[in-house]
Amino acid sequence: MRKTNIYLKSKKILLLALTCISVCVQLYAQDTAKNTSAETDSKDAGLAEYYDTQLNLPKNQVVKARVIEIVYDDLAESRPDVPIESDFRYQHLKIEILTGKHKGEVYTVRNTIELAIPYRLIFRLHEKMILQVDEDEETGKIINLKIYERARDTKVYALIVIFAAALIVVGKKNGLKALITLGITVGLIFGIFLPCIIRGFNPILLSLAVCSAATVITLLIISGNNKKTYTAIIGTIGGVIIAGVFAFIAGKVLMLTGLGNEDAQMLAFIPQHRRIDYQGLLFAGIMIGALGAVMDVAMSISSAMWEIISVSPDISKKQLIKSGMNIGRDIIGSMSNTLILAYVSTSIPVLLLFILFSNGFTEIINLELLASEVLRAVAGSIGLICTIPITVRLVGRWHHTS
Repeated sequence: MRKTNIYLKSKKILLLALTCISVCVQLYAQDTAKNTSAETDSKDAGLAEYYDTQLNLPKNQVVKARVIEIVYDDLAESRPDVPIESDFRYQHLKIEILTGKHKGEVYTVRNTIELAIPYRLIFRLHEKMILQVDEDEETGKIINLKIYERARDTKVYALIVIFAAALIVVGKKNGLKALITLGITVGLIFGIFLPCIIRGFNPILLSLAVCSAATVITLLIISGNNKKTYTAIIGTIGGVIIAGVFAFIAGKVLMLTGLGNEDAQMLAFIPQHRRIDYQGLLFAGIMIGALGAVMDVAMSISSAMWEIISVSPDISKKQLIKSGMNIGRDIIGSMSNTLILAYVSTSIPVLLLFILFSNGFTEIINLELLASEVLRAVAGSIGLICTIPITVRLVGRWHHTS
């Protein structure tokens, strides 16, 4: 009876914690709304007005087209006397528009290829492309077509379908559940997190709320409403919070601005009468990035420990905790490598550039971009490590409290 009461009490504590997180996010949102409604200085107001005007200009229509004839192509010509930096090649492509209100119309576009640039768009017959369309405001007719990129959407969708099919075929019912939870998590990020960031919400509180919601929904769907699930949920949220707190403190010590990469710097040029917390965005990204690995560890340990309890219900608390920590130590090495290698793999081109063009290790290690990546890996790994004792102690306390 007492164990059942503890179970219900833990559920109430978890619900209360999630409610508190939600209230904090709402309170901050109200405070942010008041702050963003205040008058900005004349320079910032001028910048905001300029970017508002630019972003509200009529946007180019994007359409898909297919190459139906290659009218001219000089790529095969040999030009030994022309320096590569001055060597421009051309394709004249007759294309048929496949989407949009101009579907079925045929045009000829010129594809300029600069051989000095490694990334080149070279098209073959029947290949599909993405075009930017400029229209005449009065007649609605096309006045200019610009090649934007290859058409890859169908192939990307095919990859997603292959992944989903493999997940369902191998995992069957659990695979379908995993696919559903993945869709919900992606929906939380794109439907709630990113729009709220644009509106000026605190990224750290928002990421905590999204991570908590994703954890609860995912684990309840996959594992069901039981003790194993609730210990894994609490362990996951605890690990994510620790990763976020460590990232926040270390980021302040390292004096990171969150503007160490070009993407964040481009975002900073769009004031739009709002203030995005770029440093907070960095910390929020660390928390979200660590969520998957932390959830995996928490669920693995919780599942293993409750399985031990089901086989040996009379096991002592000391032995149970010892077994749980042994399981955690076996997991920790591979999972830490997984997390760190995942971050390193996305930075390989940047690291190569630094090695090739820097003046030494001292210059590299002091760059904010690299320091931010190191913080991502370290904070995520620390959150993962701390998830183990949190989950182990929680299961031990839950099972043996009398």
